[in-house]
Amino acid sequence: MFLEDVLAGTIRSASSVLFAAQGEVIAERSGVVNLGVEGSMLTGALAAFAVTAATGVAVIGVVAGAAAGALLALLHAALVIAGRANQLASGLAVYFLGLGVTAALGYRYVSHPITPLDAVRVPLLADLPVVGSALFFQDPLTYLALALGPLLWLFMYRTRWGVTLLATGERGEVAFAYGYSPNRVRYLAVTTGGALAGVGGAELVLAYTQIWVENVTVGRGFVAVALVIFATWDPVRATAGAFVFGGALSLQLQLQARGVHITPFALDAAPYLLTLAVLVIASRGHALQRAPEGLAAVFGRARG
Repeated sequence: MFLEDVLAGTIRSASSVLFAAQGEVIAERSGVVNLGVEGSMLTGALAAFAVTAATGVAVIGVVAGAAAGALLALLHAALVIAGRANQLASGLAVYFLGLGVTAALGYRYVSHPITPLDAVRVPLLADLPVVGSALFFQDPLTYLALALGPLLWLFMYRTRWGVTLLATGERGEVAFAYGYSPNRVRYLAVTTGGALAGVGGAELVLAYTQIWVENVTVGRGFVAVALVIFATWDPVRATAGAFVFGGALSLQLQLQARGVHITPFALDAAPYLLTLAVLVIASRGHALQRAPEGLAAVFGRARG
């Protein structure tokens, strides 16, 4: 059934972007923009695929993907916090580093077989019409991705650590006055964001594509960064934005599978164009005014 296939594809396509977007919400809430999310996704994807191919255990691969993504994000954090580098330039440099490293090391894993993350069927719920197989017959990382937005919202607004994160992104001196190191919080936030992006890359290759190819993420990390701005740095809205991208990608694939006579170049571009259109419509003129104060200098925005 067309609707069921599109819905199931939406969930699967959105999962990797969900991890990356929620990770970037954490980083930017601390006052650091990381345009290297795409690089963390790529390195996480390659590390996860390589370790899974070597061990035959996908769970170990996911851990390796998280570690690789975190390591690249830690480099970005060191450059912008300790080295006071321009955040946008540093993020792009880290992205190109991840792209180059994965291209140089990943060629040997093209067409390499792995043991993927298997889908887990939820009894009874998976038998529901239309939504059953889409929501309740997915891999474990997809279930985690779906829960991540609400969990992160509760963390940010209902826990002391979350309030500390928000305070650091708004006014670092306030967090310092209460005994917290703003730089330490930012290091932890950016590294955690990179780890989540790495998990997103792992989910992409271990559950969604189940193969490795060069530049397998094809811009998902940059979409994730854009979604954070569209969501006005809110994790629940970021989840909705990821579903917009996933839905557009799923629709494109289903149209191609059914032989719709549209140029494949237009179909390939459609998910990104639709996501861009939604971002423009939903956030024009207002999103940057809601940005954490710590990002004012990055976006060239004056308060008030």
